[in-house]
Amino acid sequence: MRIGELSRRTGVPTRLLRYYEEQDLLHPERTENGYRDYGEPAVQDVQQIRGLLDSGLTTEMIRAILPYLSGPDEILLPSACLTPETAALLRGHIDRIQARIDCLARNRDRLSAYLDAVNGMSAVSKR
Repeated sequence: MRIGELSRRTGVPTRLLRYYEEQDLLHPERTENGYRDYGEPAVQDVQQIRGLLDSGLTTEMIRAILPYLSGPDEILLPSACLTPETAALLRGHIDRIQARIDCLARNRDRLSAYLDAVNGMSAVSKR
């Protein structure tokens, strides 16, 4: 399929698909006239790349682990292939995700407490 079709099927603009290729995340074949030709697996690859980017991974991290991903829930990475550099990148990212989760939980708790306090005042003033 051509880049426009891949874009339509994934919802990812062609500009980003070209960027993914520049970042060595996608590897389309080239036709005789130079057009990109993507196989059917490219749809899942793009969806996986988008999900990893949305989770905050950099293209560098994705490039390191993408060859070992066989789907959204499965990583086939033999431990011998996990370099210390890649492990450090992933550990750092996990730590950043946890920090964001902690911050969001604190904000949720504060907002809930505020709403409880406001609702409690409203109930008292209605009496």
